[in-house]
Amino acid sequence: MLSTKTVSPHIIPPLESGDRLTLPEFERRYQAMTRVKKAELIQAVVYMTAAVRAKNHGKPHANIIGWLTAYEVATLGVETLDNTTVRLDGDNQPQPDALLRIETSGQSSISEDDYVEGAPELIVEIAASTASYDLHEKLKVYRRHGVQEYIIWRVYDVQLDWFRLTDGEYLPLESNQDNIFCSQVFPGLWLDKNALLSGNLAEVLARLQQGIASEQHQNFCQILANK
Repeated sequence: MLSTKTVSPHIIPPLESGDRLTLPEFERRYQAMTRVKKAELIQAVVYMTAAVRAKNHGKPHANIIGWLTAYEVATLGVETLDNTTVRLDGDNQPQPDALLRIETSGQSSISEDDYVEGAPELIVEIAASTASYDLHEKLKVYRRHGVQEYIIWRVYDVQLDWFRLTDGEYLPLESNQDNIFCSQVFPGLWLDKNALLSGNLAEVLARLQQGIASEQHQNFCQILANK
């Protein structure tokens, strides 16, 4: 049951992991905690992250943002967002590490108070391992709300999972014989898995450029231009 405890309107209780809150109360407390950089509401439960490590989160996160931003630069009509709150429903307000969305006539929009509303087409999370809630509670929420592609980089496992929403279920997107993932939602968004996992961002971006030069990407850009 959600908390119904009455508190003074002048006192805003702090967020704590495990709290069960309504979305308005979650937002009220989150906005009051200006020093907190990331808190999420998943299935009406508050999740708060610990201090972020440099090599096991900060650097992988930066490389993903670099990859997505390079695609955005070459693809007018899509938008990369970093660590941005996404309003999905009254019980779920995640803050994914990265997302890529179609700006016009896509699944999501930007609200008047500057939050993402609705499911972005692609979400990326940097997770510790298979034990992370990114592979469990959040995966179910993203699937139910129609996030078309979901990438989870399991840093400690040195693995990357790319799921594609198919008939209401997340199925693994298979890489090709060169271990390259090719997005089915964003044509030309190619990812060299081995290069990413080894920290070779130059090779990741070089392979992306090959995808951007493909006929499929050119056709996608034309579709976006006509929206």
